[in-house]
Amino acid sequence: MKEISKLAHNIDGQPMFKILEDIKKLEKKGREIIHFEIGDPDFQTPNNIIRVAHNAMKGGYTHYTSSYGLEEFRKEICNTTKRSRGFLPKINQVLVTPGANIAIYYAILCLVDPGKEVILPDPGFPTYYSVLKMCNVKPVRIPLKEKNDFRMSPKDIEAKITSKTRLIIINSPNNPTGSVMTKEELKQTYEIAEKHDLYVYSDEIYARMMHDNLKFYSPSIYDKCKKRVIISNGFSKSFAMTGWRLGAVIGPKEVIDKMSLLLQTTSSCVSPFIQKAGIEAIIGNQKKIKQMMHTYQKRRDILVEGLNSIPNIQCIKPQGTFYIFANIKKTDKSSEQIADFLLKDAGVAVLPGTNFGKHGEGYIRLCYATNLENIKKGIDRIKKSMRKINEKRK
Repeated sequence: MKEISKLAHNIDGQPMFKILEDIKKLEKKGREIIHFEIGDPDFQTPNNIIRVAHNAMKGGYTHYTSSYGLEEFRKEICNTTKRSRGFLPKINQVLVTPGANIAIYYAILCLVDPGKEVILPDPGFPTYYSVLKMCNVKPVRIPLKEKNDFRMSPKDIEAKITSKTRLIIINSPNNPTGSVMTKEELKQTYEIAEKHDLYVYSDEIYARMMHDNLKFYSPSIYDKCKKRVIISNGFSKSFAMTGWRLGAVIGPKEVIDKMSLLLQTTSSCVSPFIQKAGIEAIIGNQKKIKQMMHTYQKRRDILVEGLNSIPNIQCIKPQGTFYIFANIKKTDKSSEQIADFLLKDAGVAVLPGTNFGKHGEGYIRLCYATNLENIKKGIDRIKKSMRKINEKRK
């Protein structure tokens, strides 16, 4: 009998989607579910962005274009990089991608040979682990510790470097913890990479989602993405464009050229009318975007306060993203047990911390991409369900 390939056996995907299937089954039975599980903004894409895409479609932007992306879009990515990170990359350092996820795959294929090692955060974005396993690359996990506000420690990074290390992955602000590395920590991480001649992949998908007027910093400022730093970003979270699948990568020209060939091979190019919408997202009216960020921060404050009022649950206030990583260790239950119980008993969907790595045990992730009414209702339901768990322990 014919068998699928070894590579196919190594494809894990994202564990979140299994949970989504369970949620859909409950909803089909008429169960009302409060959704804290998925990082999909509940806002609609701003009308000005939709309008530009529509006009571009009518104007003929529906054909093949360069695998690197539209020149005018890449120029705007350069310009916004100058404004946000303080340096102006050359246009040949920019690649437009169909979302930010695929850029991780391209980077690993272009930078790391099978059998080599990549240093990355744990807990961290599940796609990192899926891609590394598929490419037969060893993940070297750096525990994100609550006592350090879940920030990745440069000291811990350097302690894990071996002769097989090729790449360090940074994600700040971080999914799932909402932590933000300091400017000094990013500088130290870059210096470690320089000392050991390693690449740095900085996943900056949440760069625009900073709270409390904190300033965003990127390790790219130290080499302007010319030698070892690759940064990726996307439009899904900040602009409520998850279904559009639009992202960009900035890096050394020789890396971008190879990533472009991969994109060319796998998807030809990113739809040009979507790229025109991306230009509008960057340079158009930012009022709606600012309102979204203000709303997220308000939701964060209410959800953090509510969770911290529940016995045996505690959480620190995230500095970025729209996630809270709540500590449930005092329940004496595993992350999966708590997530499963909350879904079935309370009708509240959260993700177990172990979805993001083994060091996520003892935590659950909640996404506050839902309205205040649902957040308050969710807190009340969690409180009632946790009371049942606490009573059983007595």
